[in-house]
Amino acid sequence: MPWPVAPPALAWGAYAAGARGERLVGALAGEQHRGDLLLHGPVVSSDDGPDDPLEIAAQLVAATLDHAAALDVTTVFARPQGLDRVWVRFGFIPVPEGTLPAPLTGRAGVGLYAWRGGSALWTLREAAVHS
Repeated sequence: MPWPVAPPALAWGAYAAGARGERLVGALAGEQHRGDLLLHGPVVSSDDGPDDPLEIAAQLVAATLDHAAALDVTTVFARPQGLDRVWVRFGFIPVPEGTLPAPLTGRAGVGLYAWRGGSALWTLREAAVHS
């Protein structure tokens, strides 16, 4: 996964204890434009990890959503990456590519999910106004 074009507004890591100390087993970064945040990740290692990779991804997303709220983010966007169960668990909904603000377009990935405070009660027209 390429590093975000702009400096990340937030980044989270998950670590596991090992014989030689802690090691990074998962990470997630977010790129912000005004009230919108595009997530890059989560990426989780499945090699010899003590926990379920989907649970680690979910923990990273939970921490990120709390952080996004502290940054006054209105909408969080994410690429599916085969993590549909994680996105749906947190209230993300599939949205058209056109809802992503122009400064956050052109990033790798196919498909798009969006989250607004855990509620899917918003319109695409409203999202376009915030771009």
